[in-house]
Order: sequence, then structure tokens, then C-alpha cells
Amino acid sequence: MPFGRRRNRIDRSLRERGVPPEPQHREREVDETAGPFDAADAPDDGRPRVDLGALRLPAVPGTELRVDLNQQQKVIGATLRYGDSLLQLSAFAAPRAAGIWDDVRADLARSASGQGGRLTEVEGPFGPELAGTVLVTPAAQPGGPPPKPQRRAARFLGVDGPRWFLRGMISGPAAENPDAAAVLEEAFRQVVVVRGTDPMPVREQLPLTLPAQAAEQLARQQAAQQQAGQQQAGQQQAGRPPAAPPAPGQQAPPAGPTA
Repeated sequence: MPFGRRRNRIDRSLRERGVPPEPQHREREVDETAGPFDAADAPDDGRPRVDLGALRLPAVPGTELRVDLNQQQKVIGATLRYGDSLLQLSAFAAPRAAGIWDDVRADLARSASGQGGRLTEVEGPFGPELAGTVLVTPAAQPGGPPPKPQRRAARFLGVDGPRWFLRGMISGPAAENPDAAAVLEEAFRQVVVVRGTDPMPVREQLPLTLPAQAAEQLARQQAAQQQAGQQQAGQQQAGRPPAAPPAPGQQAPPAGPTA
């Protein structure tokens, strides 16, 4: 199995004969894993990892980590960039008894096909995965025409863990070139998932947070934008032409080191 699973077992043969175990104790079985890891199986390897709450992402030389924010400045995803290739990561709640990657793969393939893409199931380094193309719409440029959807090579990786599911999407040259993919695959392998104990609906995204340093930098940026907005309002009231306000971004400052 591609992930660590811990479970408790008690010798039931003695119970069936009406004899309690002596001493009655719980034995923990641990299936070794090469990653990604559950927090309970995280290796003591000394590798620095960026703490994003539900995800602890490795600091990989040559990569840059950015977190994706929604309009409410809530973290909704994490992206590792390596050259022109990206690895987008998300973690979700899953049932205790079974994984969800089989169903998610089918849903992703249907969704891609309905939007003009094509994904095929292949065997990858983490088990079954999807590879092919998806249609993506680039970000609109200020004052420019609406961007047209573009076909982009992509791979979807998935790993079922203890009550969690980790999904990765590789795009760019690494989606087609095994040599280019090696660094991002290793980064995916070194991810640690922190599920937590709170009950959550299946497929609900596990909560992500900004590291303290990035959160402070984002707060400073937001304060600067707010101050610029107040100055603009004051200039308008005074009849002076307003200065151009800074454009709000949808990405936080880099959350991890580049090496």
C-alpha cells in the first residue's frame, strides 16, 4: 500500500473460547510506507517541511511554494513550481473503512471529457493515476480580450490514507517528461497529511493555513492596500485625481524557501 495504516488488533480466538487474553493488550500493526505519510507515520528524517495545517510540504531544492487564496483570503490549495511545471496539492476527508480514489478518478475523467479534455488511467509510481490533457483558461489580463481555453498536459496522482485522501495534479513539461517529473513526484512522496480528529463530511477539503511569516506579510500587504484605498477616497473628496490602487492578488507571498 502507498501509505501507512495503523490498526489495533486483539486476539479474538481466546475471546471465542471465553478466555480473556493474558495479559489483554493491544498490538499495533504498522504497514511501512515510502510516502506520502500520515502524521502518525511521519519520518524523523530531518527534512524541513512547511506547515500549512492539514499539509506539511517538503522544502525541495529548486522549487517554489505558493498558496492559493480565494476572495475571502482563505487558503484553498498549495502549489509547488519547478521550472515551468506545477504540482497542485489538496487533501480531503475520507471514510475510515475505505478510500475514495477509485471514485474520484472516475469523476475526474468524466469531468475532463465533458470539458473537451481527455484523461486515461495508467499505472504510475503511486498506483493508478490519470494522464492526458485538460482545458484550462488563463488568467485575464487587465484591458485585454477574454482569454481562450488552452489544452494542457496533466497528470492526476491520488493516495488514500487513514481517513484522508491526497490529490496532486502535475501540469507543464513534467506531465509528459518522466525526467522533469522526478522532482515533483519526490515532493509528492514527502508530503505529510495531518487529518485531525474532527468529524468531517467525505470529500470535504481539509483546512489549510498560512505559515506565520507568510500570514504576517499578507497582513502587511492588505494593510497597505487598505491605506491606499483610504488615500484614494480622500483625494477624490478633495477633487484631486486618484492614484492607481494596487491590484489585489490571489496568491499569498511565497510560503516556503527556494533552494
